[in-house]
Amino acid sequence: MANKIYTCLWFDGQAQAAAKFYCSIFKNSKITADNQMVVTFELDGKKFMGLNGGPNFKFNEAVSFVVDCETQEEIDHYWTKLTADGGEEGNCGWLKDKFGVSWQIVPTVLPKLLSNPDNAQNVIEAYMKMKKFDIKALENA
Repeated sequence: MANKIYTCLWFDGQAQAAAKFYCSIFKNSKITADNQMVVTFELDGKKFMGLNGGPNFKFNEAVSFVVDCETQEEIDHYWTKLTADGGEEGNCGWLKDKFGVSWQIVPTVLPKLLSNPDNAQNVIEAYMKMKKFDIKALENA
């Protein structure tokens, strides 16, 4: 059974707008069901649910979505799109979108760079100074 476990995101009346926003950013994405209370959607083939639950709960960095990126172009795309219209840049590849959802936009090469004991500290020092990851700068650290 596909998608037996999936994420529900609690919004204050913005679930449909958020689903449309996210589907416009990620390939292989679509809204699959929509009513006044709940919208279900897929991002890159993964199921999500947006709930118009009201103002009781807010998003925070305790939960974030990680987007692995092969290229700098992918990093730039997701960073630009997800911080648009009121999103906020964070440090070390973290950001919040305009709905307050936290994302980590991470180069897939990072674990390899950090596994080199001769250079890991240089890589850490380089990315600690970054907001959006710069793959070339990490590789040259």
